[in-house]
Amino acid sequence: MSGDPMRVLDSPEKLADLVSDQPGHFVRFSDGPDSDASADSVDYESRLPLPGLSVNILDPPRWWIRPLPDWLARQICQYLHLTDRSDSHRGWVLTGTMTGRGPDDEPLLSDVEPVAWLGAPLITAAQARYEDRFRPGRFQE
Repeated sequence: MSGDPMRVLDSPEKLADLVSDQPGHFVRFSDGPDSDASADSVDYESRLPLPGLSVNILDPPRWWIRPLPDWLARQICQYLHLTDRSDSHRGWVLTGTMTGRGPDDEPLLSDVEPVAWLGAPLITAAQARYEDRFRPGRFQE
């Protein structure tokens, strides 16, 4: 899938520039593009193979009126827990063709093109922004 080393995005601003300049980017947390090239995602509960890689959308929906960096921090932090599964799991940005939706309504992609890794400073900044600007894990009170 890749072959060439991917660049690393180390700041939220660089990720926001990428998403603003060209729609259609997604984020995935896994061992990376080379590992993912050999298999599609699997629904962990049913163990059924999914028709593509499970990803999270980086383009904000039309109803989103807050700043783009808020959206990106939220999208990164929603699935950051997947890095806890393995020391080799990392976040990376990709593009591809949507083939359907997974059991959590997440997009599934084929024809994946790797774009960039999410660097540690970007992840740290996204976590700080998410915790500062959102109410993670809280429902309507």
